[in-house]
Amino acid sequence: MRSSQLAPSSRPAHPAPVLAAVVFTALATLLLLLVVTEWRPLLSFDRSVGDALHDLAVGNPALTRTNRILSDWVWDPWTMRALVAVVFLWLLRQGERLLALWIAATSAVGALMQQGLKAAVGRDRPEWPDPVDSAHFSAWPSGHAMTAVVTCGLLVWLLWLRGADPRLRTAVLVVGAVSWIGVGVTRLYLGVHWASDVLGGWLLGAAVVALSAVAYGRLIASREGTSA
Repeated sequence: MRSSQLAPSSRPAHPAPVLAAVVFTALATLLLLLVVTEWRPLLSFDRSVGDALHDLAVGNPALTRTNRILSDWVWDPWTMRALVAVVFLWLLRQGERLLALWIAATSAVGALMQQGLKAAVGRDRPEWPDPVDSAHFSAWPSGHAMTAVVTCGLLVWLLWLRGADPRLRTAVLVVGAVSWIGVGVTRLYLGVHWASDVLGGWLLGAAVVALSAVAYGRLIASREGTSA
């Protein structure tokens, strides 16, 4: 591999991912405890948000169909994973084998964590007498929300790592923010998740990306120290 290809992946360590990892992990853990203990103010908030959005969905079938398309196709977890696969193949073609495997592994870890927590928490999804959509398996955390944050977060991190143009990084960050906020809203609008399910997906996804960035930075630093 040429040295020029290594440079973008060897950017200096930055304290921001460490702080982000600590904050997002702590917030996700706190929210998990509130969900598991069925903290009444949280349940009341979830119910009020769910009732309001469900009434809106029932009364606006055209908007509901749009939300289903966005949720089931544009921001579906498998769409996000396909994007990761494209990035994985592109990195391999660039000779960045370690980084390609790291991106793929982070995405896989996020998916496994999501499914494991769903099984462990076992939270029931919202039930409505007149549902506009359906979903299976446990509710917490939202898989759509978590997968969107992991995927878009990895893309933003990758662009920073490779020293991409700031305008491109900003554009991807904006598109990513629209995606993870948008998919969370669609899941709430369709009545298949509580608000705290979506918030949990966002926090856990951000924690996974931050922890991955910290671990990768330390791995690269240790390899460079050994080779020196």
